Parts: sequence; structure tokens; C-alpha cells
Amino acid sequence: MSPLSQRGTLVIFVKAPMVGRAKTRLAAGIGSARAVSFYRQSTDILVKRLGSDPRWRTVLAVDPPAATGRGWLHLWPPHLQRVAQGRGNLGQRLRDVLKAIPLGPVVIIGSDAPQVSRDHIARAFHLLRHHDAVAGPAADGGYWLIGLKRLKAAPGAFLDVRWSGEHALADTLASLPQGFSVARLPVLRDVDEAGDLDDRILLRSIRRKPCPSSFLPPSPRGAGGN
Repeated sequence: MSPLSQRGTLVIFVKAPMVGRAKTRLAAGIGSARAVSFYRQSTDILVKRLGSDPRWRTVLAVDPPAATGRGWLHLWPPHLQRVAQGRGNLGQRLRDVLKAIPLGPVVIIGSDAPQVSRDHIARAFHLLRHHDAVAGPAADGGYWLIGLKRLKAAPGAFLDVRWSGEHALADTLASLPQGFSVARLPVLRDVDEAGDLDDRILLRSIRRKPCPSSFLPPSPRGAGGN
């Protein structure tokens, strides 16, 4: 096992900040421009905060898949490795990303909980020293973090999960092999809909001028490189 894999890998699932692709449920409540502006700014903060910590290796799982190319380097820190999320539901994309990263402990988060701290991630990796998995529950029944030690096979992980609802965490844990020990982190709030935003978060995240009504991806010529 290489030093990098021993150190552990943090995977952050991110989407290009484009209207119609990122934060569509939030956009229904506060408008597309503000929703994408919130997502762009909160994701930037999260990636920079967590991606600069030398205690783990950070990989971005990006959507659309073309965002692994050179034409998209402006979206996130260019020194961070990117892998494509791929197709299918979230469970299939999680399984595909796990196959694409080095062996060893892995912690996976989305970009919907901007309050995730370095301490949260460090705690998750610490818990994986003593447990097969770790979960960070969200208040709505989903989760903001899932981690696996990956010393034992988990062929059914993330299968038959009812995503985007109150059963997501319970179904995910049920998909792990019987006997897996699971540690839990504190409950955090993720931001999926307008009601998930409190005034403090909303004011901080849209303080700047809202983004244009749409984000255009790079031209096919610019996005073709890898």
C-alpha cells in the first residue's frame, strides 16, 4: 500500500456551477442565479478549506465528466486530482469513483454542507482506524459524509438505496455487510432547498453580486484536453 493510500483519500463530489445542473431544488425557492451563486461560493470555500490539508489526499469527483479536462481547470484548484462521477444514480457513481481511487481508507462528502470542517474530516479518518465505516448524518435522514476503511469487501455497498429522502442513510448502512462496525459523526445541515438556509448562511453566501442567469461550459475545443 502506498504512502498516499495509507494517508487516506478524501473525495469531494462537486458539480460545475451551471444553471440546470447544480442546486435545482434550491433554485426553485430562491431563483436560479442566487442558487448557483450560493453553490459556487460555498463549494469554493469547502474545496479550498479541505483540499489544502496535508493529512489526507483530496480528489474531486466532478460532474459533468468533461470537467476533468483542461478547459475546466478554472472551476476548482488545478492541483487537485479530478475523476469523473460517471452515469447512473448516486449509488452507481459512488461505486465507480471508489474503483478509480487508490486502496486504503476513504472519506466521501458532497458539496451541500458548507460547514464541514477539517476537524470533521480528521475525526472521520481517526474513527476508521477502529471501525469499518463512518457516517455523518444529515438532519433530513440523508448524510453529509460516508467513509469506508476498505479492508473488508463490501460488494453491495450503495445498492438499493432510496436517495434524496429520509431513508438514504438507513438504506446505505443496510447495504454494508452484516457485522460492519459503523461510527457516527455529529448531525449537520445540508442545503438542498430554500428552507434549509438560515439567514446567516444565506446572507454570507449571496453577499456578492449574483452570478449571471446561466453558466456556459467551455467550448468543445477548450474542454477536450485531459
